[in-house]
Amino acid sequence: MTDPEEQAEGETLAERAAALLQNDIISGALKPGARLAVADLAARYGVSSSPVREALSRLAARNMVAAVGRRGFRVRELSHEDLADITRVRILVEREALRLSMRQGGDAWETEVIAALHRLRLNVQRAGAAFGQGGAEFDRLHHGFHAALIGGCGSPRLIELAGDLYNQAFRYRQINMRGMADAESFIGMHEVLARAATGREEDRAFALLRSHLNSTLANVYPEHGTV
Repeated sequence: MTDPEEQAEGETLAERAAALLQNDIISGALKPGARLAVADLAARYGVSSSPVREALSRLAARNMVAAVGRRGFRVRELSHEDLADITRVRILVEREALRLSMRQGGDAWETEVIAALHRLRLNVQRAGAAFGQGGAEFDRLHHGFHAALIGGCGSPRLIELAGDLYNQAFRYRQINMRGMADAESFIGMHEVLARAATGREEDRAFALLRSHLNSTLANVYPEHGTV
């Protein structure tokens, strides 16, 4: 029988390996299509093979890596079909979470939405001409805004699903950001969304959310339609 302390330690190591691997994937350190050898990853992250295998299984469940027969895993490729699927499901999940937030969220929820928007705006303004480079702090604050919008929904699972899908779209957002130079338009898009949400204008908020989530799909794959 496994000792409870050993089991807890193994879980912690698996969580750490999964976090490090996910960060390497979304940052582009591990490129789309790259083969993921357990031994190489174990050496890279300073853990044994067991936590790495568990980490790979977890990221496969999040659609960030794909199994290659019985021969291991690879980083999932980027494609229009993949981003369209991510976008479609994000719209379903975030729309429902936003609906619940607008109906159930109180003053604290509204305050956090406004505060998250303010933090994002300051970051973009301070970045100036470097806005299109994105960066870890920008992405943290951008995610924080979207998390704040749905933070009043009362459903931890919806919030977790939205977070996973946000991460799955990260690599596509990085491509999108490279061609984005209009910081005022970017912030304006978030301002009108925040205003509609905190004003409990459901139909307007849903339409704005759908348009915003579709913007990455439209910019990265302009030859295709939106969802």
